[in-house]
Amino acid sequence: MSKYKLLTLTALIAVLSLPFTLGAISQASMLSLTFEPGGRANGMGRAYSAVADDAFAPWWNPGATAFNRKTQLSGSHIPWLAGSGFNDMYYEYLGYNQYFQGIGNINSHISLLDMGTQVQTDENNNEIGTFHSFEFAGNVGYSYDVIPQQLGVGTNFKFIYSYLGPGQPTEPDGKAFGFAFDLGAKYQDFLTDGTNLSLVIQNIGPNVTYIDQEQSDPLPMTVRLGAAYEILNAPMNKLLVSAEASKVLANEDPLLTRFVTGWNHMEETIYGFGAEYTYLDLISLRGGYFMDNAGSVTGPSFGAGIQYTFSKKYRLTADFSMVPGGELVDFNKVFSLGFEF
Repeated sequence: MSKYKLLTLTALIAVLSLPFTLGAISQASMLSLTFEPGGRANGMGRAYSAVADDAFAPWWNPGATAFNRKTQLSGSHIPWLAGSGFNDMYYEYLGYNQYFQGIGNINSHISLLDMGTQVQTDENNNEIGTFHSFEFAGNVGYSYDVIPQQLGVGTNFKFIYSYLGPGQPTEPDGKAFGFAFDLGAKYQDFLTDGTNLSLVIQNIGPNVTYIDQEQSDPLPMTVRLGAAYEILNAPMNKLLVSAEASKVLANEDPLLTRFVTGWNHMEETIYGFGAEYTYLDLISLRGGYFMDNAGSVTGPSFGAGIQYTFSKKYRLTADFSMVPGGELVDFNKVFSLGFEF
């Protein structure tokens, strides 16, 4: 099998393994950049950019980290499409946030999508071994509350590496490097107490190339607009609702042009709605609804979490959720842990 056929096959396997079939997304590369981490976020229908207040915030909204005053660590594990025949695929996330007095917040996070083991064949279609296809992204970010406790803005810089598979003896491996930026803002207590708004632009960067520049592909540049409202905030009971809309701006136009032309086909907009009830600041129950009609990924989400504070300083959280998985699997399961002090 030639390198071109190998790359085409591996890319096809990767794309078919993802619950994304939008016209805009199908033109994008490095789709792992669109995977949403966090059990709490997924349990709330992935409507989280206006809620984010933990170490998952750097991914969802770099501006939201500006209000965090504790050291925060979070990790997430998603056995992607488990039970659908792709049982060796998984997505991992690890995030960190630290506040520095008078400077702002410094954060970082890494993500990994392992697309499983593939069979390598030669030009005669003979099996000669196996390999792993994967995508990795490393991010560093900064945020600052330009209006104290009201308006936070932030940015991320990310380095991305994708490995689809090995080449032939006379041809290079199927791999690509890339870089991108995220921009985000979160406005707290907008007009009324407990109302938050968010605006995020993710994956702003040049096209990436696997074979040659003429066959380069855009990154999945995504715009998110979110809102959240705290209906109840009492010592024993808390209730939070959220909503979010996102649109991928990915087509064959140049990067800056896509800020205009990427808004075509508004039917491809993705919506999320969520709610969270917390009792005694200890147990949380979550539900939501995720609507990606063009991608045939629509349905309810469910989740639960436990938060425990000890020594009046340390806080440990554990969250689990189930979210729609599309046509290949009913639900994806999301596990996450968090720690702050």
